[in-house]
Amino acid sequence: MQIQTPDWVKHAVFYQIFPDRFARSKQPRKRLLHEARWEDWEAMPSLQGYKGGDLWGVMEGLDYIQNLGINAIYFTPIFQSASNHRYHTHDYYQVDPLLGGNEAFKELLDAAHERNIKVVLDGVFNHSSRGFFFFHDVLENGPHSPWVNWFKVEGWPLSAYNGDFPANYEGWAGNRALPVFNHDNPEVKEYIMEIAEYWLKFGIDGWRLDVPFEIKTPGFWQEFRQRVKAINPEAYIVGEVWGDSREWLDGTQFDGVMNYLFAGPTIAFAAGDRVVLEQVQSRDYKPYPPLFAAEYAAKIQEVLELYPWEIQLTQLNLLASHDTARLMSISGGDKASVELATLLLLTFPGAPSVYYGDEVGLPGAIDPDSRRGFPLEATWDKDILDTHRQLIAIRNSYPALRIGDYQVLYAQGTLYVFARTLGTEELIIAVNAGTAPTKAEIPISNLQTQPNKLLYGNAEVEWQDAGENQQLSISLDARFGCILGVG
Repeated sequence: MQIQTPDWVKHAVFYQIFPDRFARSKQPRKRLLHEARWEDWEAMPSLQGYKGGDLWGVMEGLDYIQNLGINAIYFTPIFQSASNHRYHTHDYYQVDPLLGGNEAFKELLDAAHERNIKVVLDGVFNHSSRGFFFFHDVLENGPHSPWVNWFKVEGWPLSAYNGDFPANYEGWAGNRALPVFNHDNPEVKEYIMEIAEYWLKFGIDGWRLDVPFEIKTPGFWQEFRQRVKAINPEAYIVGEVWGDSREWLDGTQFDGVMNYLFAGPTIAFAAGDRVVLEQVQSRDYKPYPPLFAAEYAAKIQEVLELYPWEIQLTQLNLLASHDTARLMSISGGDKASVELATLLLLTFPGAPSVYYGDEVGLPGAIDPDSRRGFPLEATWDKDILDTHRQLIAIRNSYPALRIGDYQVLYAQGTLYVFARTLGTEELIIAVNAGTAPTKAEIPISNLQTQPNKLLYGNAEVEWQDAGENQQLSISLDARFGCILGVG
């Protein structure tokens, strides 16, 4: 079977936005709430409080996003919900009024598309919330409700709020706030398919799927893909699966997954023993223990061999998200770790994703601290911002970094060197994760050119002809990386 994935994703750089925390609109708007009790923007976020970010605020920030070189946005959920993160969906057809409602989203979508920025929404289709109308009917009417078979009811009475009694229905991860859909019910299946179709017709460019591995109804995701692609063959379908995802990446279901299998080893190599274990212990993507270059190369090779190349090019690569601590905090506040990991992210096959605020060095421990308000400009780390701007611009300028082959040239000690090649366009990327300068003589036999122009970073390089083979001599300072192109 020939696997087809959306071409635009291969050339995308994503920006992940948690809508309540990116920006409050500075303009007078038609709001439902004018006297809202927002949390202080700069204060530590709480589990239940709102900071009042909205879609108008995102729209006002599109120039900033575009100037970063970003051409795609992934939003965590925006639908009506009684939670600041909105994974407790009340109404799948209504954008939350706190965000501006459907009208604000349409305005934002049009403004983004005018800038050639794609928009992907988060689909929470495994479970709804206690406030979801159909489930609320079951709470009101018990076994007499017409909607009983839409959920996994185990007995009566239901207890949606009082933990002293059994819930008597399945909640995701045992959470009674999140009643799980009965996906074996054809009506539920059709309802979800129609939601997906509705928003694609509205104009979105794809779906990120929350915990899709929980939906085990045979053929569910195959039909989802067919229905989505029938409306927009270039729509992106990306699943939140943290580990080996071959089961879903066979070409009949998802175009990619959130690539935590890339994130873990990359942080372990770039940050090493700086990783703060308290910020990763509860996660299974393993950014610890530290890796030397050879170990990192082996793990990256394993990742690259898991899936077909067409799928590799549409993986959603990331270093942090709303579900992890921020990279700055994971790495103990070490700027070099952030910059080296970002260099590896922006030169890896697949679509890189930057979690809002990471590009200005925003710290944040595990949830809820990882969901801080986007910081005031006076607190930005301008070096990290400049690193992101440079690397995104280079990626956008060189197709080899987006769809070119990936070949490890050298991986010893703390030095990792690889090439991205596409036809005669050849780039070499080198990273020294160690605390001492390093120098290596690297035999290279199959490059057509001799990349020697520094596109990024700083290094001393010299090419030598050694018989039939070329040899690259490279010297890198401690905790430094570079990109070489043809001068």
